[in-house]
Amino acid sequence: MPLLRRLTITALVVAPALVGAQDRQSDRTWTLSERVPAGEWIRVRNLNGDLRVRASSSDKVEITATKSWRRGDPKDVRIETRKSPDGSILVCAFWTEDATCSETSYSSNSHNDGWRRRDNDVAVDFDIRVPKGVKVGVFGVNGGISVDGASSEVRAGTVNGSVDAVSMGGPVQASTVNGSVHATMGRFDGDQDLNYSTVNGTVIAEFTGDVDADIDLSTVNGRFQTDWPVTISGRIDPRRLKATLGKGGRRIRMSTVNGNVELRKR
Repeated sequence: MPLLRRLTITALVVAPALVGAQDRQSDRTWTLSERVPAGEWIRVRNLNGDLRVRASSSDKVEITATKSWRRGDPKDVRIETRKSPDGSILVCAFWTEDATCSETSYSSNSHNDGWRRRDNDVAVDFDIRVPKGVKVGVFGVNGGISVDGASSEVRAGTVNGSVDAVSMGGPVQASTVNGSVHATMGRFDGDQDLNYSTVNGTVIAEFTGDVDADIDLSTVNGRFQTDWPVTISGRIDPRRLKATLGKGGRRIRMSTVNGNVELRKR
């Protein structure tokens, strides 16, 4: 099987408790300051607006949510927080009365008039600051995601918007549909598979040092690029690359339809 130093291929075609004492809400802003143990999660789920994560200068998770609108009513959008027995916190922004939110999903019933009205243009932008060791999960629908300053596991996903997620530790998982994905990990350890995907946009993953992994990369209109030598499994396909980095191991899946797929060395 051929060994390539730098590859470029072009394709043509338990019941949670409500947190109340440490959060504050007004028509325009909502804030939270709460301790989350290292190794546990802060998860934020949003529907319309950006999510930004940075390092906290304190030992608490600190969140500020800011509402903006032109025609809508900010009172139509409420923010709720739940704390699990392990200390993890879930924050959800709701646009409808019958919307539901959990650690793994978000659902907004589309027949609710409050969301379907064209004048409901309220957006909520979250600024999230996390202490060292706290895991981060940020999920949106209409809005971009930026994570910079995390030191543990990160999971980030949206539908319409780009995702840029950096962790001094890891692992990092990231996805969108319309937008680019750029994921950076400071440590490549453990055995958890890694997934990065979009439909319209470029997918980039950056790692430090040597990487032992089995890679599965795919694109329709774009190219593949890797900064590591790879051992190709099977024939060379301009739309899909299956190969081994180093000794192999955990699987790295990266996919797009319209865009490039790049594995970079930091």
